[in-house]
Amino acid sequence: MSRADSSDYRAIFLDDIPLIDTRAPIEFDHGAFPNSTSLPLMTTEERVEVGTCYKRQGQEAAIRLGHQLVSGVVKEARVAAWVDFARRHPEGYLYCWRGGLRSQICQQWMHEAGCDYPRIRGGYKAMRQFLLREFERICAERPFLLLGGRTGCNKTELIHQWNAAVDLEGLAHHLGSSFGRRPGGQPTQLGFENALAVELLKRDQRRLQPGQPILLEDEGHLIGRCALPLSLKHSMEQAPLVVLEVTLEERAEHTFRHYILERLREWQQHLGGNAGFEAFAEDLTQSMYRIRKRLGGVRYREAAGLLQRALNAHRAGNPDLHWDWILMLLVDYYDPMYDHQLAKRRERIRFSGDRDAVQQYLETTYAGCLN
Repeated sequence: MSRADSSDYRAIFLDDIPLIDTRAPIEFDHGAFPNSTSLPLMTTEERVEVGTCYKRQGQEAAIRLGHQLVSGVVKEARVAAWVDFARRHPEGYLYCWRGGLRSQICQQWMHEAGCDYPRIRGGYKAMRQFLLREFERICAERPFLLLGGRTGCNKTELIHQWNAAVDLEGLAHHLGSSFGRRPGGQPTQLGFENALAVELLKRDQRRLQPGQPILLEDEGHLIGRCALPLSLKHSMEQAPLVVLEVTLEERAEHTFRHYILERLREWQQHLGGNAGFEAFAEDLTQSMYRIRKRLGGVRYREAAGLLQRALNAHRAGNPDLHWDWILMLLVDYYDPMYDHQLAKRRERIRFSGDRDAVQQYLETTYAGCLN
């Protein structure tokens, strides 16, 4: 028995229902949903041809051209990909931009191939509008709590222990600092917003204790190049703050492990051994260069020199010299900057302490908040 087309966007996002995105690759790349896969009806180039034909000759001519461009073995391959997806994900749906002609054609061709698969009514546009409405509602109605702390505190570990938290840096695929870029790049702004809205929707739907807030890491407006939406930024600017206090040695160890050892491993998995190391070295060098004005000329030259010395030793098999420039930046650059920002928000601090104390405070104040 075939399933009906759906406009139950809430269930689709909450249940991570797999979706076929039939839009052109350029549309998918501009912004997609975390549970969607790009299996387009037309390539970007084919879409441009059909769009030009539509403007010059009208809809009927454009449809004829589309059928000419996607025919024969090309059509067979695309239908086969949709049918294969449907068989692997029988609970899924397909959609186009507005739930119109493209998804109807895909659905019809799948039916002709013996596979009935439902569409999302309203398409990407309606789902995106639903997420935007829910996002604004949650930001207006839900309390938030921020977890702060100096660079290297490993706040993310605590974020992941909370049963109503959203990892903003994880969604942005960035570690948050000037040195936070990761291999593979970041999502587009629309992709980041969609994923963020889905995560907030999931947290909002959980059976939380009365007054239990959604926990977020204390972030600035930008996480790399992904910008926090203004409504969330406004809510975060008013949210209470819990500050995690960690020793300098622990912070340096965390920074060394995550920003050096694990980052190099990511680059080498992405590009291979030597190429990965050189990309890793170039990324660190450029990150240091980008903060040169805030460091000042003398400190920048000292830090850049320590970094280059560390990279030379690292190439020879000794990564330990990275500790020198890490400690320098933590003490002389990141700590003063964070302390200045924190001083302006003293009245919002509800608690500060080490990791055990913060965990105890959260568990006591918001019973059942930890996973």
